[in-house]
Amino acid sequence: MRGVELHIAWRYLFSPKSHHAINIVSGVSAAAVGVVTAAMICVLSVMNGFSGVVESMFSQLDPELRITASSGKYFDTTAPQIQSLRSLSSIAVYSECIEETALIEFESRQIPATLKGVDTAYASLTHIDDIILDGKYQVWDGAFERSVLGVGLANQLSIGAHFVRGLHLYAPRRQQAVNLMRPDESFNDESCFIAGIFAVNQVQYDDHYMLVSLPLARRLFDYNDHQVTAIELRLQPQASVPAVQREICQMLGADYQVLNRYEQQADFFRIVKVEKLMVTLLLVFILLIATFNIIGSLTMLMIDKQHDISILQSLGASSQQIQHIFRYEGWLISSLGALTGLVCGLALSLAQEHWGLLKLGNGTEYVLTAYPVAVEALDIVFVLAVVLLIGWIAAYIPTKTLRYHESLHA
Repeated sequence: MRGVELHIAWRYLFSPKSHHAINIVSGVSAAAVGVVTAAMICVLSVMNGFSGVVESMFSQLDPELRITASSGKYFDTTAPQIQSLRSLSSIAVYSECIEETALIEFESRQIPATLKGVDTAYASLTHIDDIILDGKYQVWDGAFERSVLGVGLANQLSIGAHFVRGLHLYAPRRQQAVNLMRPDESFNDESCFIAGIFAVNQVQYDDHYMLVSLPLARRLFDYNDHQVTAIELRLQPQASVPAVQREICQMLGADYQVLNRYEQQADFFRIVKVEKLMVTLLLVFILLIATFNIIGSLTMLMIDKQHDISILQSLGASSQQIQHIFRYEGWLISSLGALTGLVCGLALSLAQEHWGLLKLGNGTEYVLTAYPVAVEALDIVFVLAVVLLIGWIAAYIPTKTLRYHESLHA
């Protein structure tokens, strides 16, 4: 019997009504649902695209796995657990680093920045050479200390990669109280020259980071030869990051944290998820408003089809069966709009992904020339599920009053 109900609803969807306005309202209802569905697909795809672009930028400097102390700022690499890391066949590059805040001075300008002391394996660990904007990556030339700065930090200091004058670095001595009579003696100071400038196109790195050699960082921050703030790892191509992360966590115990790239940038990805959630909720709210048209369309259709309802009752159709007809009608309207919107949304998203139809500015002043797009199957399933669920609810509400119309007609 459900097939008969669905067939009648399908005929009602395309058959002419006594009042032409009902056809118009039904078309507007389907169009409204389609527009919102297409908008949800496009907006979510663009947000996925931006997230993917930023993620790829972060990964230029972020290691696949990063080991830090669970408590405190540093740990000793001579610990047996740490030494055992070198024996893991899944690790391709093992790199030690020290990351602290220091004061950078160039001529009359002084700016606090995050200094990251890296060893000789750092160039193999990351894709630092791919993001060098000026100069080259070098933290030690065999005779002098060198450094590589973020482009924003270099602009604040008004320096370039080929400047002859060097930088002065200052950091408070960790194992000594501040000398109030001679506060200058309470600071370690080092000097280095500029070798290169990098650009990740993220404020977190470009405006605050400076790469120096690991020995310089140890002298500046009072660390011995076996103390580091983090160990960074690059895995073999065939290695599974989650599996190796679990293995290292079990090996090191609770005294250490092992972070993947997402966990290293947990705040950023949390913000992205919140933004995506808020945009989705806003579009769902717009969809709720659009489905009010379906309620109005079904109400008008039930009034228009009172004669048909009487005939169906005379043929033995129950009130529940008649209600199903109009509920199917409403669901067909929302389904038609959802499928149309899905096709249009996917077409627009794929066209943007392949041809970059919508540009950012004039295509020269931004990192990206066009809006990035990444269509995800999970988003498509989610959008369809939400649209069809809301469409079914919208179809259910007006049919609850059908019994009233039947008694009125009788």
